[in-house]
Amino acid sequence: MQHSDIIIIGGGPGGYKAAEYAAKHGRTVTLFEQEELGGTCLNSGCIPTKTFCRHAAVLRDLQHADTFGIKDLSFDFSFPLVQQRKQSVVAQLRQGIDTLLTAQGVTVVRASASFVAPHTVIADGEEYSAQHIIIATGSQAKRLEIEGAELDGVMTSTEMLNIDYVPKRLCIVGAGVVGMEMASCFAAFGSDVTVIEYARECLPMLDSDLAKRLRKAMPAEFHMQSAVSGISRADDGSLIVAFEKKGKPQTVAADAVLLATGRMPNTDGLNLDAVGVAYGRSGIQTDSDMRTTVPHIYAIGDCNGRCMLAHAATMQGIHVVNKLLGIDDNISFDIMPSAVFTMPEAGCVGLSEDQCRERGISYICRKAYYRANGKALAMNETEGMLKIMADSQTERIIGCHVYGAHAADIVQEVSALMCKQTTLEQLHDMVHIHPTLSEILHEIR
Repeated sequence: MQHSDIIIIGGGPGGYKAAEYAAKHGRTVTLFEQEELGGTCLNSGCIPTKTFCRHAAVLRDLQHADTFGIKDLSFDFSFPLVQQRKQSVVAQLRQGIDTLLTAQGVTVVRASASFVAPHTVIADGEEYSAQHIIIATGSQAKRLEIEGAELDGVMTSTEMLNIDYVPKRLCIVGAGVVGMEMASCFAAFGSDVTVIEYARECLPMLDSDLAKRLRKAMPAEFHMQSAVSGISRADDGSLIVAFEKKGKPQTVAADAVLLATGRMPNTDGLNLDAVGVAYGRSGIQTDSDMRTTVPHIYAIGDCNGRCMLAHAATMQGIHVVNKLLGIDDNISFDIMPSAVFTMPEAGCVGLSEDQCRERGISYICRKAYYRANGKALAMNETEGMLKIMADSQTERIIGCHVYGAHAADIVQEVSALMCKQTTLEQLHDMVHIHPTLSEILHEIR
């Protein structure tokens, strides 16, 4: 049996960052990964999607080159080259992670691991033990349990990211982050995109006012408050998506269907019952320190269901290692910025105006618009709006929601300010470079 100080099951952004951090602080670490290092984020999520988004943005600019005084521009768009570059980016980052872990002395075992005892796991027939174990097994795309979900051409985001053609007609089921990003990308690539969403509005984490504006700015057809009932194959080979919209049955024909209906934690195969770790459909049960019902076993990232974001997993892992090292930190898990890389972009941190109303919070809402910003005008990116919510008594910032160019960068600045309990008055006293999009923060009224 091999022994180390810490065992980590899963090599995604939570697992590999925790492994590196622990090793850097002198702990021996064994990390198990049955597939590729980097997890969903690197291999079939954040990075390949954002590579698509960048290509889509360049393509959009070329398509609107006349705005910048460029006439009679002709070009050939090659989707296979997009896929080729995506694979190159992913491969480079995978290699970087492998090099990083090797440099820190982390033992990487390329196999799945499952519990055989509270301090022991087994992988490929060999047993490994550790004083502490961190589960970081991530999540997988949910597949709707409807008739026709198994048909060729019906995909989750994992398959969609490896598609070798641009569908002429693409139907996306779900208007969350994945659905909206894919809608934005493939509309730019040339697909006729239809989005079907059960909820009243897209992107539930985003302020509904901004979400509505973003949806209307996107070149896709949306069917909100619609429930998909099944998918069938037409005589001409098309996929027919049947749905009900406000009580009325409708159909849409497509050449490909993306099921973007969320993700589910990976807990199968861990043998958690054998060691008494509590879990359910929403993930592995943890406390605020990511500790499971077994004190020396922790769960971080998507598998605990707390917040399915790569950077959340990373910070949860660092927090757990800090606990094991006896280091106090001030990580604020309730201040968790997020972004959607559509065109235009969106980002948010903290409470939306909707949430303030729902919770009965006395708040101040300040707004600003991209059309009044000099840099946005120069960039031809005038579509956008920002909202900042502050406590009405203290004027401390409690939320920021943005849609428009570089929304994620603006939200990141506000996220840092929120971590330091910044007020509206203090924000107004902070000098911003001119001309920049971040000056929008100074223009709030």
